[in-house]
Amino acid sequence: MSFTTLACPSCGSSITQYRNPFPTVDIIIELDSGIVLIERRNEPFGWALPGGFVDYGESLESAAEREAREETSLEISNLQLLGCYSDPARDNRMHTISTVYIAQAHGIPRAADDALNLGIFRLDSLPERLCFDHARILADYARRVAVTSHNQ
Repeated sequence: MSFTTLACPSCGSSITQYRNPFPTVDIIIELDSGIVLIERRNEPFGWALPGGFVDYGESLESAAEREAREETSLEISNLQLLGCYSDPARDNRMHTISTVYIAQAHGIPRAADDALNLGIFRLDSLPERLCFDHARILADYARRVAVTSHNQ
């Protein structure tokens, strides 16, 4: 368990501050023409899956729906869990744990909020500069798509 001890600024008492990973969600949004990626407005710069931090009191599924709407202007449905990604080095800003969903979308994709730009990409033509561990996530997704296609 990781923690630090601080002194209360008012009374000087010792306070324990625990350090825990931050929960996040990422969404692979499937459209007929490919998957939606956003170009990040903030550091780290580059292309990424839509997603972000889970708010206090919010379910993972609600966070995925909110982040998709905020960053891509799309309403998503049919959430399916791809997996959870927890490598402490996946985000150089802090230790995050991401729950990654696959979803279908409704609406017209448009970059908004933290997204500077938005693109729709086929798995065989992804941008070179993917942020975080999103190349690994998309490789796992590609394997799942290949297995699903093979079994049909």
